[in-house]
Amino acid sequence: MFTVAEMLQPKNQNLRLTKYEYRLVFEKTGRAKYISHLDLMRCFQRAFKRAGIPLWYTQGFNPHAYLMFPLALSLGTDSSVEILDIALTEQLPFDELRDKMNTSMPEGLRIVSAGEPVMKHTEIVFAEYEVDFSVKGQTGDETARCFSDFLSQEKIEVEKRSKKRGANLVDIKPHINLLSISSEGEYARVSLRLPAGSEFNLNTNVVFEAFEAFFGGRIDMIYTKRTKILTRSLENFI
Repeated sequence: MFTVAEMLQPKNQNLRLTKYEYRLVFEKTGRAKYISHLDLMRCFQRAFKRAGIPLWYTQGFNPHAYLMFPLALSLGTDSSVEILDIALTEQLPFDELRDKMNTSMPEGLRIVSAGEPVMKHTEIVFAEYEVDFSVKGQTGDETARCFSDFLSQEKIEVEKRSKKRGANLVDIKPHINLLSISSEGEYARVSLRLPAGSEFNLNTNVVFEAFEAFFGGRIDMIYTKRTKILTRSLENFI
């Protein structure tokens, strides 16, 4: 018979508390870019299990593997700079951890590097993106000029909803930094720096929905790739 005190003890109370922290940088491309954030977490958990990686579990009544994605990626966006912080119960060489994981990862997900976490998640302030897009019936030059006109507005207001305040308009123009703009054939290409992280987050979907509303049409094709994650001083987070 168990005493009440024994029954109330956390299941993993006697597990070793020592943990070794790692930061993984990974690619999310091709079909994998359509995996939701929740499914991505499940996918990694299965990959760790298949690879035999000894994950560290949180202590308490509901233990779970420590997996931390500091900056969720919008659905449909490619990236080679995604970040996953993990904790293990054993130390592994960085290259061994990377290689073991890559043998178990599905198509479109690949570990680029493994290392020690240096910066804190709260230091993430910006992300940069490259976006190729076209508008039916327009050349790339015309689409690029239209996007420049869009950014030249005095304000770019979008509706933002919250549980406390309901719906209100937010001017996102001060938060859009156009780094470059060009065109080729029917496509325009822009490079944007947008706020990211805990203070304020603006994804490309919101920007291009506002662009569609501006010219009263629809984007025919769009390809988005996250290229950098940056600190306030524009230092590369990874």
